[in-house]
Amino acid sequence: MKTAIINARIKPELKTDVDKILSQLGITTTQAITMFFEQIKINRGIPFELKIPNDETIQAMEDIHANQDLETISIEQLKENLVQ
Repeated sequence: MKTAIINARIKPELKTDVDKILSQLGITTTQAITMFFEQIKINRGIPFELKIPNDETIQAMEDIHANQDLETISIEQLKENLVQ
């Protein structure tokens, strides 16, 4: 069977982190990319939702990057909020 070669530039830290996860799953990077491509083919598109974040989400992401307006909440408070 013929194969095609794909060259992609990836941040080294991202590749290292992903390689560790894939290794734990028992698959290679090539197998993971092949699975991703197969899913694109089956779904006739990206196999997960892609969307542009709304203004509130963008602001929250900017705040996190700037470490501003971060609210801390305890696990107990979180549980109480989930029950309500």
